[in-house]
Amino acid sequence: MVGIGLLLSGCIPNMEPPVGPAPPVAQPAAQPPAVEVRPLPSRQPVPVRPTATVPPHATSTRPPIRRSVPVRPAPRPPVASTPVRPVPPPVQAHAPSPPAPRPSWELHPVTPDAQVIEGSTYIVKPGDTLRVVGDRTGAGTEAIARANGLPPPYVIRTGQKLIIPAGRFHLVRPGESGIAIARAYGVPWSRIVEANAFAEPYVLRAGQRILIPGNPVSAPLSSAAERAAAFTLDVDDILTGGEPALASNQAPARPSPTPRRVLPPTAVVAAPARLSSGFAWPVEGRVVKRFGAGPSGERNDGIKIAVPAGTPIKATADGVVAYVGDGIAALGGLVIVKHGGGWTSVYGHASKLLVQRGQSVKRGQTLALSGQSGFAERPELHFELRRGRAPVDPLSQLPGR
Repeated sequence: MVGIGLLLSGCIPNMEPPVGPAPPVAQPAAQPPAVEVRPLPSRQPVPVRPTATVPPHATSTRPPIRRSVPVRPAPRPPVASTPVRPVPPPVQAHAPSPPAPRPSWELHPVTPDAQVIEGSTYIVKPGDTLRVVGDRTGAGTEAIARANGLPPPYVIRTGQKLIIPAGRFHLVRPGESGIAIARAYGVPWSRIVEANAFAEPYVLRAGQRILIPGNPVSAPLSSAAERAAAFTLDVDDILTGGEPALASNQAPARPSPTPRRVLPPTAVVAAPARLSSGFAWPVEGRVVKRFGAGPSGERNDGIKIAVPAGTPIKATADGVVAYVGDGIAALGGLVIVKHGGGWTSVYGHASKLLVQRGQSVKRGQTLALSGQSGFAERPELHFELRRGRAPVDPLSQLPGR
């Protein structure tokens, strides 16, 4: 074993560093000049392409291998900027109801061309009717009948002496309403109603001559705007003078069962013949103002019920909608329903109107949503009941609770 160890130690070189300065580092030898490599006689020459990836001295017959290099896309030319149009807002799922059509008194203005008639007498001729007498004298048929105490159907006889009353008589044209006539002359419509003894259903007829009260020789207002400004619209005006005049061959329109079918403003809305049921509360709330005169002397023709904004307002009984709009500033959004038997209900201060004029409604059907429109002091409902032209305390007709 000792011999084998001595033998191996003689084969391992000595790893100790040499003594003295380190030898100089050898510099790389200069590259020899390029030597043209000619093919061997026994092989076919392979042309060397400049883009070949093999060294020029390769003699393999296999085609040169090209390495794939990622190609960067050329930069795109700048695109001219175009204005960006705003995107329209999405359509609401529940679009608001369409605005109510303009009433007849705004669509059919009246020319104040009343004829002034002096008081006289007339002898009835053969074939005369009271309508013929009115056409010949310029006076109204009803005014002649009242002056002579003639009951309907106004029968006259030949040779009869009739009193022709004096006054201003306006000839009614098709589509003219009582409100438009009153505005044209600057006279309250209630005075015209009383002067002509109009009664339910307060519908004028084309060709009818109505008496315009007031002094015919007094100085008229200078312009239509001044005459309109002298007229103040109220609930009684809408009830008794809101319907357009019927033509000779025209009948009242049948009510529509849906708000999608809107009657034209020229159509006359016929009220139901009778009241079909009792009255129900239009909303559930607290009565904050009662019927009648208030502490400061003002008169309230209905009651005011405080309710949260957006509360559904229900029809107090079956009926036909006579008016939808905001023509009375104090009441804001307004719905008026005729129930028959001379009864009418009024709903004011609404924020949204959900029915149309001429639409038939049932008791408990939603007419509008409550709000604070008009001169309301809070979100509330102004509610009236009327019989004929007279307001009635709603609490006397509504069920107790």
